[in-house]
Amino acid sequence: MIRAILRIVLAIFYAYAGYLHIVRPEPFLSIMPGAVPFPEQVVLWTGIAEILGAIALLQPFNLRLRQAGGIGLALYALCVWPANINHFVLDMAREDGGLGLIYHVPRMIAQPIIIWLALWVGEVPMPWSRKD
Repeated sequence: MIRAILRIVLAIFYAYAGYLHIVRPEPFLSIMPGAVPFPEQVVLWTGIAEILGAIALLQPFNLRLRQAGGIGLALYALCVWPANINHFVLDMAREDGGLGLIYHVPRMIAQPIIIWLALWVGEVPMPWSRKD
């Protein structure tokens, strides 16, 4: 039951984040590392990927699709981590300290938790999982 609730919560989070990537890309563009080519297209497609991953997670009768959504969202969270780190560095370098450590440290800690959560709620088998 907890897994199902967290699956819905994570899907809502990703669907909303995906929506924001599409309709309001500016904040995401501002934290993107300069080495990323075609930043506008990357933000658009990451938004679409988040929405598709959220939809996949919510499939009640298709385990393989839920697992694909979980893997996709976990990989997505891993791939955007450099943008989060870039945001941390740029923000902390501001004269006013930006959002500060109170925002950035929990965000950095949350990233591996979000990666694990996407895999867990997607019911992706893990090598260390016990077999029932």
